[in-house]
Amino acid sequence: MSILVLLAGALLVLLVWVGRKPVRVTGVPRLWRALMAALVAVAAVVSALRGGWIPSLICIGLSAWLAQTARPARSSSEAAERGMSLREAREILGVDENAGRSEIDAAYRRLMRRAHPDHGGSTGLAAQLNAARDRLLGKGRRLFSA
Repeated sequence: MSILVLLAGALLVLLVWVGRKPVRVTGVPRLWRALMAALVAVAAVVSALRGGWIPSLICIGLSAWLAQTARPARSSSEAAERGMSLREAREILGVDENAGRSEIDAAYRRLMRRAHPDHGGSTGLAAQLNAARDRLLGKGRRLFSA
């Protein structure tokens, strides 16, 4: 049991040291980091069942850190700058290049009736439809006004 406490303490020191530097682990593939995160989470549960709460908490922290580093790095500003192309917007709404405002609105309404989260659709698909409509008709336009 004392070896487990020493190991957990060493891992805590390592986490604090790594946490102070803005460096992400890149040498190990993301799949392996995710697998290690799951294994450390299982070790935390086993340690907690045996009554080792401190090592369990340390393992939970390590598991959370490993899971975070397994996620791909995404920049929200990068995604916003990239935006949606006109071609992608037309494909999402199913309209051609010469579609006018009324055709775009009709296609949006038809698809939104099926894709709206309140009617069993997904928020992701509804957001894509909104983004496509905004791209084709101009940003900031609201279809339904109060």
